[in-house]
Amino acid sequence: MNQTMTFNSHLVSLQDDLLRFALKLTVDPEQALDLRQETSLKALDNEGKFEPHTNFKGWLFTIMRNIFINDYRKSVRDRTYGDHTEGEFHLNQPREEAYESTEDAYDLKEIRRIIHKLPREYKMPFSLHLRGFKYREIADRLHLPLGTVKSRIFFTRQRLQRELKDFR
Repeated sequence: MNQTMTFNSHLVSLQDDLLRFALKLTVDPEQALDLRQETSLKALDNEGKFEPHTNFKGWLFTIMRNIFINDYRKSVRDRTYGDHTEGEFHLNQPREEAYESTEDAYDLKEIRRIIHKLPREYKMPFSLHLRGFKYREIADRLHLPLGTVKSRIFFTRQRLQRELKDFR
């Protein structure tokens, strides 16, 4: 059997391990599948760089971790924009798009009013989630268990749906 066939079969045999590792990194099944696929493609593209008789699984996990870190850094960069006033502050908040109508502006004000009424322990995780943070990032930032963050965001969504149901 030639080296390429061995490389490919070894890569195929580690797909379940790659998916488990991707799930630990992303905590999102769809993102984990994408990360696994991207890792496999990058490994195939860089087959010539792999040194035979070294830890193949470790090499793949390093590729995956690096892709994840680079994607995370890119997402942070994409959420950061410069405030070109004196002092040049950098803000990590999404810019609000112009309102399409007065009705949309009123809807947004109503949503903000409801969120503002929430207790801090619900408002903080939900606000961070709206700004694009992942559940794991919110948990780390607020020093909360991941399950607590997920449930608080879920309950906040339910409350918004209840309160906005008859709004329009």
